Amino acid sequence: MSTRRAAGILLHPTSLPGPHGCGDLGPAADAFVDFLEAAGQTIWQVLPLGPTGYGDSPYQCFSAFGGNPLLVDLAVLADEGLLTEAEARGPAADDARVDYGAVLDFKLPALARAAAAFREKAPPAERVAFASFCVANAAWLDDLAHFLALKAAHGGKPWVEWDPALGARRPEAMLRSRQELAREVEDRQVAQFLFFRQWAALRAHCRALGVRVMGDVPIFVAHDSADVWAHPELFKLGADGRPLVQAGVPPDYFSATGQLWGNPIYRWDAMAKDGFAWWAARFRSAFALFDLVRLDHFRGFEAHWEVPGEDETAENGAWVKGPGRALFDALSRTLGPLPIVAENLGVITPEVEALRERYRFPGMAVLQFAFSGDPLTNTFLPHHYTRDLVVYTGTHDNDTTVGWWTAGVGDTTRTADDVQAERDFAARYLGSDGREIHWDLVRAALASVADTAIVPLQDVLGLGAEARMNVPSREHGNWCWRFREGDLTDASRDRLRGLAETYGRVARREAAP
Repeated sequence: MSTRRAAGILLHPTSLPGPHGCGDLGPAADAFVDFLEAAGQTIWQVLPLGPTGYGDSPYQCFSAFGGNPLLVDLAVLADEGLLTEAEARGPAADDARVDYGAVLDFKLPALARAAAAFREKAPPAERVAFASFCVANAAWLDDLAHFLALKAAHGGKPWVEWDPALGARRPEAMLRSRQELAREVEDRQVAQFLFFRQWAALRAHCRALGVRVMGDVPIFVAHDSADVWAHPELFKLGADGRPLVQAGVPPDYFSATGQLWGNPIYRWDAMAKDGFAWWAARFRSAFALFDLVRLDHFRGFEAHWEVPGEDETAENGAWVKGPGRALFDALSRTLGPLPIVAENLGVITPEVEALRERYRFPGMAVLQFAFSGDPLTNTFLPHHYTRDLVVYTGTHDNDTTVGWWTAGVGDTTRTADDVQAERDFAARYLGSDGREIHWDLVRAALASVADTAIVPLQDVLGLGAEARMNVPSREHGNWCWRFREGDLTDASRDRLRGLAETYGRVARREAAP
């Protein structure tokens, strides 16, 4: 990674405003990039961009390689003649929350109509571009499109509940279903083509304004995904296809019973036999989409928390060694330098830090974690930072800063006295009276020695717990927050830019003559 000082904003595209019930890659995305540039921000961090499944979580996607069709801007499709204006006009929707069910019910049929129009009247150059896209991405696209078509044909059930011959991918059943569902499979391929074309246009706009995009690669994939269905030999599954063990983390700051994610665990020994080719393909795909990649749950590559497959909490687990150096040595040989930020939060051991430091991956620090414990040992406090670090006020898993400041104990391992002591120390450390606690943390992040400072947009806007993006281990109600048209004010733009200039994270603009 570059060692230049930089500042950026964390915002997932679903949180953008717009007329279709969910943020997308259309004009609001371009306008947000314009705001970033004007505010002196040179990084836009997003969450995983894959097609979301159960719980609408971008960390539980149907594919580790595909794009989320809900992010396709339908207005562009209308301009291209693939939809009528009426077809591209969504139903009235709450502009502050995403109702994923309603968005799916509207947008997926609209994309199917666009795919039908594409088949009928796309110009030759577009047909060639689509065919080239399908060939270039066949290694994952064919499986994903077939998986989604089969999932729809089975009423949305997970693949372990399909016709057993299809769940087990028996050749004769696969060939028959591929022929029977040819139209539905191609619909999904067209949707992916449209997503990647629009993402490429947005990336070009970012590059033109000097904004780098930081993406996110989750360590694990969803069990109900094309990845596991197509490659069951790479995962610890039983004869019925269900996980023998599942991923999570033990009780922590976020939850007294731990976080049970439910993802299957990799068979690292099987992956090592071909030099971790699946991981090389995954990172090659990510590096094509993003300038930088945040590698989620980095500590799991050294050792991960395995929970029995039948358990309902993450309390009864054990640490099991991961691939460690073998994986990253193989990736470095195959891909060269790895522009990775290691999410090294949670239970971090010397072995985890040694692995991160060996490859010079910047780690993370979260200011909301800084004000508990001993000031001599709490490394989230800015006086402990090194330059090779990415500092956050909070992450997508945290409450907003205002919500954190005003919250009680909640479902955590802390006591009421712990919360009050944390708040008192934060006020002393920051020199804050709490009235603008969000800006106090933003200033502390940007003023720190860390080369990179990232702030969730909710903290720029000073929003409370109602704008929280995710409550770990909560099954429903996450990932829904959106900001509204008009929320990005000149005042917040200028305040952000002033801090970025003051702390050397962007070149100071010359005053107009």
